[in-house]
Amino acid sequence: MTNWQSIESEYYLHVVNRQPIVLVKGQGTRVWDIDGKEYLDFTSGWAVTNIGHANPVLANAIADQARTLIQTSNQFYTVPQLQLARLLVENSCLDKVFFSNSGAEANEGAIKNARKWGKQNRGGASDIITVAHAFHGRTLMTMAAGDKPIDEFAPVPTGFTNVDYDDIEALKSATTDTTAAVMMEPVQGEGGVNIPSPGYLKGVREWCDENGLLLIFDEVQTGFGRLGTLFGYQSFDVEPDVMTLAKGLGGGVPIGAFMLKDHAIALTPGDHGSTYGGNVLTTAAAYASTQYVIENDIPANATKMGEYLRTGLNRLRNRHAFITDVRGMGLLNAVEFNKEMAAEVLTACNAEGLLLNFTRPQLIRIMPPLTVTEPEIDEALVKLEKGMIKAAASM
Repeated sequence: MTNWQSIESEYYLHVVNRQPIVLVKGQGTRVWDIDGKEYLDFTSGWAVTNIGHANPVLANAIADQARTLIQTSNQFYTVPQLQLARLLVENSCLDKVFFSNSGAEANEGAIKNARKWGKQNRGGASDIITVAHAFHGRTLMTMAAGDKPIDEFAPVPTGFTNVDYDDIEALKSATTDTTAAVMMEPVQGEGGVNIPSPGYLKGVREWCDENGLLLIFDEVQTGFGRLGTLFGYQSFDVEPDVMTLAKGLGGGVPIGAFMLKDHAIALTPGDHGSTYGGNVLTTAAAYASTQYVIENDIPANATKMGEYLRTGLNRLRNRHAFITDVRGMGLLNAVEFNKEMAAEVLTACNAEGLLLNFTRPQLIRIMPPLTVTEPEIDEALVKLEKGMIKAAASM
């Protein structure tokens, strides 16, 4: 039998610490490895497969488009791209969209636009305020916008001021004449599923309005129903000037986007572009996936199933002292422990047939497809409890 881990070691750049599982098939909320073992996938490819694995609507859209036309260039008009653009605009508060290939690219575009906008509308301002524990990608620019140390990649882009999350006074104190925009996730995903206090995002919006700043929401992870609304900003009744998207947009196909209100647009022809961004294959897939989310009211299921999941997780918390917190919105959830046992929990849950994710040593992130059902959640909770007990006993 082929040893794929050895092949990775020999040929693939080691930048991700993988789980020792080779996945070959998926259907709905379930995936199978190369040996035929079945798992409940409560990672969704890192919050990507919102409408489930191998959804036939998405699979058919990809196959039909692949047989017709895969790539031209943005020198020409293509129907799927413009259909998707119209669908996104008509179902959001934004006016225009640009398609990229990933969330990091989308955030790069939003930052680029904000800096030009600041020079035109804020007397040359170009700085952007970001918040602690933010994650906007792994390019140099988007890493600089986060709060992780990146000195080993120096020289790095500057022009970002990082302040405490969920602290409106810190944001106000950091605002200067050189500030052009504020950038944040409505709910932080990679940072630990951190949910803002009531009124925080509205306070940020009001401060941006009072000072003529752009508000950029990074909805790469929170978009397309993950929080229980089509876009995360709708859960808080706070409209951004600019919004970035990816992950769930394509349902598994790599695509990103940034959307802007008309007053926030600064980019003009020649300022920005992409060879593959908005190509017909990915936009046909994203159009089918997004239509499916809207027409089947997938965000409503995320709300209902998220409440059901958290009820079950809190039952586990009441039974096990090593769980210190359960938090989340919709189907973006986290369980926090009283010790660094997240890696051990993942390993034990793998054995039980449940795939999870962790971003902090004391925290696991739970984000199943938005089509998940109550019986699947019940099954996952049984597997999770067994895995946590094994992990705690091993430490």
